[in-house]
Amino acid sequence: MRNIKLLIEYDGTDYVGWQRQLNGKSIQGEIERVLCEVLQEKVDVIGAGRTDSGVHARGQVANFHTSSHLGTEEIHRALNGLLPEDIVVHHAEEVPLDFHARYSARERTYSYRINTVPTALMRRCSWWVKYSLNVDLMDQAGAAVVGMHDFKSFCKAEADVNNHICTVVLSKWSRDGATLRYEITANRFLHGMVRSLVGTMVDVGRGYTTMQEFLQILEAKDRREAGMAASARGLVLESILF
Repeated sequence: MRNIKLLIEYDGTDYVGWQRQLNGKSIQGEIERVLCEVLQEKVDVIGAGRTDSGVHARGQVANFHTSSHLGTEEIHRALNGLLPEDIVVHHAEEVPLDFHARYSARERTYSYRINTVPTALMRRCSWWVKYSLNVDLMDQAGAAVVGMHDFKSFCKAEADVNNHICTVVLSKWSRDGATLRYEITANRFLHGMVRSLVGTMVDVGRGYTTMQEFLQILEAKDRREAGMAASARGLVLESILF
């Protein structure tokens, strides 16, 4: 038995998310479909991050076990030859059998892009926000979540987890003309966490929520206190650290 690790990029616009589901196409499902065809065996692909419907990835990592003797370069070429154009495998390599894309990951980094003016080229991978935004205030809110916190206020209520504690090592906003970019790195992320954080920080940036209220929301551990979730289209899984 061999363990193969993949580095994957995808545009999640037309998918129900990473995880295979009965109600539509998933990234996991498409990769498994091709691997089953190429390797002539049933394959279960494990992803490091379970991105939601419409969310993208630049550096998703996945692994699968196979008894096939097909070389990694041949697997790599076959995947890119048979997968849809909005899913690209950048690298394939054999790794130790105990490597697990989800449980071996130590940190994950996500980015979020906001455009403050309409854009045609970036419409599938950014959120157009019509409000005037104070990026300095948003960056203050970002800095406030660095460290170990309970993020229950920024987690989907139905998330099935033992606890809501995450350690954030980087959380910052930057501006490049009409584009705002948020970057966050943590040891783990809860379901819907980044989009909920971004939506609430936008409320801070437009003056709807004060910094004091943002801190109170963080401490409340109640999703009903936070702002709306930002659009999925602006979120990208950037990288995984093992």
